[in-house]
Amino acid sequence: MIVKFSTRAGALTMHGDAAVALLKSMGHSGTVPGAILAAYLPAALASLRRALESQAQVVPVAPDAAEGDDEREEREPPVTLAMRAVPLIDMIETAVARGSDLMWERG
Repeated sequence: MIVKFSTRAGALTMHGDAAVALLKSMGHSGTVPGAILAAYLPAALASLRRALESQAQVVPVAPDAAEGDDEREEREPPVTLAMRAVPLIDMIETAVARGSDLMWERG
């Protein structure tokens, strides 16, 4: 599933699993479609940031000791939920500044 977020300022498309996880981090049920009114966006943004900060405190699991050093060096670092959240956070900050609602639907 693909989720399309939109405000008066623009739109953003995101993979469904990441989108639902971010919505739940904002205190929403994660249902698609949905919306958060402008008046509630600052609180949703604060919840999202707290959730992402608490996830960043989790220590990553050490790589498998059986793997060679060459394999570990060649591997790209994983894309975290916090990384995926950056464009959405920017969108929400803009929506807050402009008094816009945040809406989302299946893309």
